[in-house]
Amino acid sequence: MTATAARGTRRKNSETQGKGLTIGRVFTKEGVHPYDEVEWDRRDVVQTNWRTGETVFEQHGVEFPSSWSVNASTIVTTKYFRGALGTEQREASLKTLIDRVVTTYAKAGQDFGYFATEQDGEIFEHELTWMLLNQYFSFNSPVWFNVGTPSPQQVSACFILSVDDSMDSILNWYKEEGFIFKGGSGAGLNLSRIRSSKELLSSGGTASGPVSFMRGADASAGTIKSGGATRRAAKMVVLDVDHPDIEEFVETKAREEDKIRALRDAGFDMDLGGKDITSVQYQNANNSVRVNDEFMAAVESGSAFGLRARGDGSVIEEVDAKTLFRKIAKAAWECADPGIQYNDTINAWHTNPETGPITASNPCSEYMSLDNSSCNLASLNLLKFLKADGTFDAELFVKAVELIITAMDISICFADFPTEPIGETTRNFRQLGIGYANLGALLMAMGKGYDTEGGRSTAAAITSIMTGASYRRSAELAAVVGPYNGYAVNADAHQRVMRKHQAANDDLRVLPDDRALHAVATREWDEVVSTGTVNGFRNAQASVLAPTGTIGFMMDCDTTGVEPDFSLVKFKKLVGGGSMQIVNQTIPRALKRLGYNAEEIEAIVEFISSKGHVVGAPGLAAEHYEVFDTAMGTRAIKPMGHVRMMAAVQPFLSGAISKTVNLPESATVEEIEDVYLQGWKLGLKALAVYRDNCKVGQPLSDGKKETKEEKKAEPEVRIEYRPKRQRLPKSRSGRTTSFSVSGAEGYMTSGSYQDGRLGEVFLKLGKQGSTLAGVMDAFSIAVSIGLQYGVPLESFVQKFTNLKFEPAGMTDDPDIRIAQSFMDYIFRRLALDYLTFDDRSELGIYTAAERARYVETGSYLSEEDEAELIESETLRNDAGDDFNVDGARQPSLLDAHTTAELMEALGVAEVDAPLCMTCGTKMRPSGSCYVCEGCGSTSGCS
Repeated sequence: MTATAARGTRRKNSETQGKGLTIGRVFTKEGVHPYDEVEWDRRDVVQTNWRTGETVFEQHGVEFPSSWSVNASTIVTTKYFRGALGTEQREASLKTLIDRVVTTYAKAGQDFGYFATEQDGEIFEHELTWMLLNQYFSFNSPVWFNVGTPSPQQVSACFILSVDDSMDSILNWYKEEGFIFKGGSGAGLNLSRIRSSKELLSSGGTASGPVSFMRGADASAGTIKSGGATRRAAKMVVLDVDHPDIEEFVETKAREEDKIRALRDAGFDMDLGGKDITSVQYQNANNSVRVNDEFMAAVESGSAFGLRARGDGSVIEEVDAKTLFRKIAKAAWECADPGIQYNDTINAWHTNPETGPITASNPCSEYMSLDNSSCNLASLNLLKFLKADGTFDAELFVKAVELIITAMDISICFADFPTEPIGETTRNFRQLGIGYANLGALLMAMGKGYDTEGGRSTAAAITSIMTGASYRRSAELAAVVGPYNGYAVNADAHQRVMRKHQAANDDLRVLPDDRALHAVATREWDEVVSTGTVNGFRNAQASVLAPTGTIGFMMDCDTTGVEPDFSLVKFKKLVGGGSMQIVNQTIPRALKRLGYNAEEIEAIVEFISSKGHVVGAPGLAAEHYEVFDTAMGTRAIKPMGHVRMMAAVQPFLSGAISKTVNLPESATVEEIEDVYLQGWKLGLKALAVYRDNCKVGQPLSDGKKETKEEKKAEPEVRIEYRPKRQRLPKSRSGRTTSFSVSGAEGYMTSGSYQDGRLGEVFLKLGKQGSTLAGVMDAFSIAVSIGLQYGVPLESFVQKFTNLKFEPAGMTDDPDIRIAQSFMDYIFRRLALDYLTFDDRSELGIYTAAERARYVETGSYLSEEDEAELIESETLRNDAGDDFNVDGARQPSLLDAHTTAELMEALGVAEVDAPLCMTCGTKMRPSGSCYVCEGCGSTSGCS
């Protein structure tokens, strides 16, 4: 279909006829209900806390489409089905859930005059049902919780509050937050109106300052959380950089982190969720500093910056801007807070400045709008729009956006709100937050690396289409049901922002294969400006990029929000219980797109299954490695790769992006300074960082912790246990191995204890007296002493295998045909000579004979060993599973319960994330929040 023809078809499907929209069929067929197009089955959903063994949820015989994963059906059943368990009122089918929501939307659309005829309303209902049923998009969680139930019809996940410099307002802040937390949502606000602790009260005394009032709000949030909520209270606290108490604000959580460390070392339970962590303050909020261009320019020039009184705005103190910026970065280095929000950039894209400025955000920092407002979210599954030829279906995407935006706006007509000021502002400005998930998976399936020009080009074009189509539909809705109430006074500003989006799209330099996408985006923005000038707009805001945690699982997405893929290997739940390790479904698709044949794809996928990465995968070209870069693992995306992707899509969003830039534990304060500075220069609205292992309140081992009573009962004498060296006997067994790596030869001599354990290694490489020979002698002594002091050989093998440097290539060892370096070969050889089969399996190291057996039988074990395995230890696999990568039985992987734990089992650095409060499994990052793959719980607000 030509672009002109497609445009004509789209106009016909969405044309307005004075009194309502005419809705054309896009996804559905006349006379066929969407439910009749899919195959359904019945499932039992049983959920346990794997740490305690306690059954936390059980419902039998729930009905879902056969195409939905077990994980998706489990999360929907446990999170979204309403009614008491065991009663007739309990929902037990996805049909019931979707009908409850969609019929409410369709009826409201009819009642409030959105559709030209009843038939248009019925088509709208079927189209929306089809997209939800086939996992093309999802509303945010409050919609599934509340719509169509006797509960208040709250549809928004994101709230922004306000607080003034009065005790009445401060106490009201506590109350409003409490009601929002009770409903399972989150809120943010800016405390900068509260006068500082360096200013006087009218009575002549000194003010308490905003940081002191944060304590009360933090305690309130913690109490409500512990009163029965299944996730932590989600809140954001913002303070302007020119507030006189800014340094105290910046350092609050860093000082508390020091307190946590001291209490932990004293024997208190300071794990996240531990019984003693409640004594620490400021742990229930994300903190952000609101910086302006004046401050950032002062940072660059190294000049002074004035802190201003809240009353008259006079400068009461001057500080060195660079020193203050360093303190912000240092605090973030120590405890991940504060994040940073760029005030002037935010308000330059504000459609309603005549009503008031944007001062704060929701807890995940993607929704930024007026005080006392809310936003309901919905996210599209981008991978659903990838066609068989590997191109993105922009026209179908536009039609989906039209329908979703229409539904989201309808919801404001019937929605309830936690406070009347929030309800009034939301009804007057009708802020929406359409977004997407699965960007990382889409780019990989298209054969594009996340941190590449190609990846950013595609992401920017798709985001531009989404927001352009949203505002164009908003302008069409304005002709049918009127513009938002606050539009008239803000019309010039709103149209100016539309032109800014259009100009950003015009300036977008996409790669050749994205020109068709860019053409669609250009068409949409042209119509936004022309139609909006005539009709106005129905919505003040249209788009954000939220973390899509729970709803991402509902849509069976591999990746959340704007994030890259978390890892190349994941867990898949199986029908009847249990789980298995699989390679991401998008990897074979990407390899095919890159031109690999079926045999090559099978070999590469098998390698990834055992290693968790692509480095050294047989037949995979090095230039294609970047396509498979992930958030975690051997080829983790660099911090600025994340920042650049955010910068690529930010000009095409009404709001901002929920995303944390992860840095390694070795990152410096200067690196965090640079990330924050580059975020400002690249035009981001907000940025948060997280340095691995910077927080103490993380999951520890299951080992029994000492109680305070046991601690007190200990004798005063301090006993230190030091490793003791176990020297080898004078006469010991040994072996000498000659080897060649890419033509470079060497010798390795190893000696063992009487029980066969390795105790020493001597390496000869290079000529005697050469630098290389000397370095290898020293290295051999260090490794040998470590072995004799009890360092397991497995630890050395894990650290030194896959270490890559020249010479690298073919070897003369039949068990190790290719080595990445001398070190890689040496420690693989030692593993084969001295480790048991089970230990080697954990590391993915096998002999040539074992690999040959696997090709023939699907198992690395011999027939004798296979027969000895008891049934409970075999790897469970679903016979009906359509993805046949099951790999070898790897004992360490069987202990994992989530992708985060799987990555750790594969040798990746520990994923620094909390444990789920519901099912006990380790969560994984999702935007600036965390999400549990076991039960769908999130630590955020969407």
